[in-house]
Amino acid sequence: MRASVLRDGRMTYRDDVPDPVPGPGQVLVAVRACGICGSDLHFAAHGAEVLALTAQLTRGRGGMDVDLSRDIFMGHEFSAEIIEAGPDTETLPPGTLVTSLPVLLSAKGAEPIVYSNITIGGYAERMLLSAPLLIPIPSGLDPKHAALTEPMAVGLHAVNRSNIRPGETALVLGCGPIGIAIIGALRLRGVEAIVAADFSPKRRELATALGAHQALDPAEGSPFDTVKPAVVFEAVGVPGIIDDVLLRARPGTRLVVAGVCMQPDTLHPFFAIAKEINVQFVLAYAPDEFAESLRAIAEGNIDVSPLITGEVGLDGVGAAFDDLADPERHCKILVTPQGAGQ
Repeated sequence: MRASVLRDGRMTYRDDVPDPVPGPGQVLVAVRACGICGSDLHFAAHGAEVLALTAQLTRGRGGMDVDLSRDIFMGHEFSAEIIEAGPDTETLPPGTLVTSLPVLLSAKGAEPIVYSNITIGGYAERMLLSAPLLIPIPSGLDPKHAALTEPMAVGLHAVNRSNIRPGETALVLGCGPIGIAIIGALRLRGVEAIVAADFSPKRRELATALGAHQALDPAEGSPFDTVKPAVVFEAVGVPGIIDDVLLRARPGTRLVVAGVCMQPDTLHPFFAIAKEINVQFVLAYAPDEFAESLRAIAEGNIDVSPLITGEVGLDGVGAAFDDLADPERHCKILVTPQGAGQ
């Protein structure tokens, strides 16, 4: 079958990948759409660093078992159609449109569908999913929109961890896909004052489309000169941002860090101590948040259509990775294995 794989830091098209075969508790699905995630872009550029930091974090136990010298499968923001079930597996009937938490269960344990030399992800015609983790896509929902359930769940988790209340003001720093997802989740939670900040005019426009009440350009001055938020969401992920927030935020601010900074960073604890700032780091989502995000998209409470700025087939994934470097051109590019526009 056809797939796009990471090889030597570049996405490469293949038409000779063996078809996956479902085992007990698994289903074979045809991928309908898969979003390209910023973490995939980062792994393509800095895979060795990601693996080294993960090994350091886990002290060599339970880290990512990925060989960078071999082809790597990726793609964890997907929607799909059930083809067939594995042996002794009760599940939804063939033809059902589904999405799922990006985890494959097997006799060997749980394998995250993120970066793997073995487990095929959403940048392929077909992949395996775990029957117990399948969530049917509500009738009438475009599978392309359903593919954005996963990134929207990341934003919902960040908002839930903030414990923000509807009457409080939120400031979202960075309006890439995760910042946009946070804005959508804030609106879902009924927050009445959502301020976004990004250097990109296109991203500020998307922030407004997703529910931001005000979008600021940091080039024209610090957002903290304009707004006094109760909660700040950091979705930039570059060194220096956290320390700047600690310096500029008012006493009692809650800072939620969703941006993934891979470089060492420096901050002054004194700023946070003097103002009793609460700092919360967040990652991923819980299963109930994933399901709630799908429901919110299906019911029209979050409109993800403005995020989708491009579509490519499997042979166009490499070029799409390059194109996503320009925030004025793209927010989220979908990979549609049947071909762009189909």
